[in-house]
Amino acid sequence: MKTEKQKTITTTNLVLLGMMTGVLLLMAYTPLGYLNIGPLAISFNMIPVAITAIALGPVGGLITGSVFGLTSFLQCIGVGGVSAMGAILFQINPFLAFIQRFVPRALDGLLLGYIFQLIRARRGSLHLASAVTGFFAAFLNTLFFMSMLVLLFGNTEYMQNLIGGRNIIAFICAFVGINAVVEMFSATVITALVATALVKARLMHPAEIRGAHKAVTV
Repeated sequence: MKTEKQKTITTTNLVLLGMMTGVLLLMAYTPLGYLNIGPLAISFNMIPVAITAIALGPVGGLITGSVFGLTSFLQCIGVGGVSAMGAILFQINPFLAFIQRFVPRALDGLLLGYIFQLIRARRGSLHLASAVTGFFAAFLNTLFFMSMLVLLFGNTEYMQNLIGGRNIIAFICAFVGINAVVEMFSATVITALVATALVKARLMHPAEIRGAHKAVTV
């Protein structure tokens, strides 16, 4: 039977899940999810996924990561915005386009929950664990997205034209450019600050591996 404290934590986390899902949808379908600096387009859409993974663990990360993946796929067909690349990939193979857009984000969210819990289990502070989780939110998103792109569509004429005879590593580095580096830095800093602030304000309870932590170390 759940204690009142356990019920409160569960309710708080469910509210947080709904709030982060709402924030993610808002960011995905409005300019709020992107910061345009000259030629750069920096995405912040993985940050709500990271925050949810910190609060609810792998399951929470998987849920919000799946929502992010779904919004990304829907942009391939013009729902909530248009992804030029996504539209082309959808024309080539709709099913593979769904896999390429959805799976990387869902898998990223799932792994973020484990990454956070692993660092906390090793006595890492909340701030450190959140920062590392934020970094991997952006890093894994880019890694999985580009890996799926090359794996599923690498032999298509469209991708061969993009690759332009370069080796895969050179293509990926040129394609993601400095955007990915800025996204990783931004996700690291913002996730750490937001997660720490939410916990200090008692608006979020970080997920822990059972028995690993009894008190929050900021």
